[in-house]
Amino acid sequence: MSRTEESRDGAPARGVRLPRRARRAQLLTAAREVFVAQGYHAAAMDDIAERAGVSKPVLYQHFPGKLDLYLALLDESCTAMIKAVSDALENTDDNKQRVTATMAAFYAYVTAPDGAFRLVFESDLTNEPAVRAQVDRVTNESARLIAHVISDDTGLSEEQSLLLAVSLVGMGQVSARFWLQEAGTMSQDDAAALVASLAWRGIGGYPRHDDR
Repeated sequence: MSRTEESRDGAPARGVRLPRRARRAQLLTAAREVFVAQGYHAAAMDDIAERAGVSKPVLYQHFPGKLDLYLALLDESCTAMIKAVSDALENTDDNKQRVTATMAAFYAYVTAPDGAFRLVFESDLTNEPAVRAQVDRVTNESARLIAHVISDDTGLSEEQSLLLAVSLVGMGQVSARFWLQEAGTMSQDDAAALVASLAWRGIGGYPRHDDR
């Protein structure tokens, strides 16, 4: 694309046709920026269309309303977080490293440049059932992934494993957000490692099947 086909902020200029998938991705990027900066209630479809460099009819061709657009973003953001947890668990068989990688995933998520974590953990629309369901999906699916590992390795019941897993997820989510908001002197890596050490001291106390 030439300079004449781009707007000043790098988005395609009005009138430039994009493949449907590329246009959808562009609209989601613009919407994320607006929602993160303004919140759901203050954001307007006019703002998103302007940010994307498209007309409102083009925006509505892809997303019938603001809630549909917000839910699409939430789904994308929640899926990314769950995948990060899954990758942390699957990349090694060493459980201490799994705990470290999982906590690091939460800290990496809240520091991502796009600020997508705010849509998940700081949404101003949590009274909307569809939004609440997406937010809860991060905790529930992440916990189920971790619970599966705990149950397989320790022989604890499914109920016990899930409760421990939810506790670990909560530790990662809450501590990462607190660290970010406090803006102290501790680095991201040091903060994640510190919390991982606490988590491992707890979960590491449950012996593996083959250690008994």
